[in-house]
Amino acid sequence: MRKFLLFTMGLLLNLSVFSAESEKIQYPIANADYPKVVGAWESLVSRVEFAPFNLFVTIIFFCAIIHTFCYGKFLNLSKRFEEKSLLETGKKQSKKHAIFFAELFHLLGEVEAIFALWLIPLFLGFGLVYGWNDLTAYLDKLTFVDAKYVEPVFVIVVMCVASTRPLIQLSGDIINLFARLGKGKIWAWWVSILIVGPLLGSFITEPASITICATLLVKKFYSFNPSMKFRYATLGLLLVAISVGGTLTHFSAPPVLMVATAWDWGMPFMLANFGWKAILAVIISVSIYGIFFRKEFAKMQLVANEKLGQSGEDNRVEWKIVLVHVGFLIFIVHSLHHPALFIFAFLLFLAFVNATRQHQYDVNIKMPLLVGLFLASLVTHGSLQSWWIEPILGNFGEAQTYLGSMILSAFNDNALITYLATLAPEFTPQMKYLIVAGAVSAGGLTIIANAPNPAGVAILKKHFGTQLSPLKLFYGAILPTVIVAIIFFFL
Repeated sequence: MRKFLLFTMGLLLNLSVFSAESEKIQYPIANADYPKVVGAWESLVSRVEFAPFNLFVTIIFFCAIIHTFCYGKFLNLSKRFEEKSLLETGKKQSKKHAIFFAELFHLLGEVEAIFALWLIPLFLGFGLVYGWNDLTAYLDKLTFVDAKYVEPVFVIVVMCVASTRPLIQLSGDIINLFARLGKGKIWAWWVSILIVGPLLGSFITEPASITICATLLVKKFYSFNPSMKFRYATLGLLLVAISVGGTLTHFSAPPVLMVATAWDWGMPFMLANFGWKAILAVIISVSIYGIFFRKEFAKMQLVANEKLGQSGEDNRVEWKIVLVHVGFLIFIVHSLHHPALFIFAFLLFLAFVNATRQHQYDVNIKMPLLVGLFLASLVTHGSLQSWWIEPILGNFGEAQTYLGSMILSAFNDNALITYLATLAPEFTPQMKYLIVAGAVSAGGLTIIANAPNPAGVAILKKHFGTQLSPLKLFYGAILPTVIVAIIFFFL
């Protein structure tokens, strides 16, 4: 760690000297302002030479990505120091130190806060090299010009609204219509949630869809003690299905939302080029996993029968209250691009929830806030990465573009990848399709690949022991990802 800090400080000092000696250029630099160079590698080298700070922001970004794969180790360290603090008796100073490090490592292991923590060295470096004014100008541009922070705020609001008891009940009733075809068995609920729920995301938005699906999976699947392998397979399948399930329309999936206006993609275009393929891919993926884990459903059904036999049905919420919640959700979704309106509606919604609290669950604001923090931090980091993403995508052929979009999307917010593609006017219609198809195909491989993923993971992570393994999540999502990729590329 000491060597890393010394290397970082040395790099920043060199960059600050370069900045002082060179012509003043506001950072980040627009892609059009870089020298035109042929070749992806040559372009990357040229851009680093033109603005060496590019190298620093990307190092910080990849450190944050590596951190997300190692967060479990920090949680283990936190647990060790917590146990040490309990054993320390009569040693106040030693106990204080143990408690401090237990809390510190717990913070470092909070996956939703990792990218926010890495904003600290990013902002320090930015301020040292380019100054306070350029740093605040960059953040102001993200806030007021590009409106990049609207989506994180929107996700917070939608998560709070979608996780309320009336909407969970309504969603359960809709999915139950399909589950009845299987007589309400565990497997029928599992299939219905993973097929119907993600496809509903095209109309109620992906954040709302994943919140509802994850909440229903807790009640109808995870509470019946599936194997850990089945838990990861289901989570991976859910994230992939959510990523492609929002492509039936042009206003739900974040990577589609980023390009719909710029490329004039409406609902007919989405249905003809993405929608039917998404439905086919989700059905095939769910069917394959369902057949593979069919023996586990029988064991889980025994557990479910015992639990259902011991507990009665919850009192149902009145339909009038359900309709009011639906009205709030529709208005908030319709006001996506007008934060003043949906925030005002959300405040009214909270007042209504408080007035009808006997029909409500407690509103959990902590989880949505952490997810919003994650997304806002990811946008802040990701918006500085266009210097290397744009030339890589711009120099690929069709197959390379599709695979490159998938790989980049697995380690970035896929909406960022498609947004950057709108900055390259030379893309053909086929290349545009391949970039978006690749982005949504890889949306379930990692937690950071698709904006709604942290919302679902935050709800389900307590069912994966002390920590959720990013590698096991990748294994769980790889098969449906391959199925989606084949269908989107060849059909």
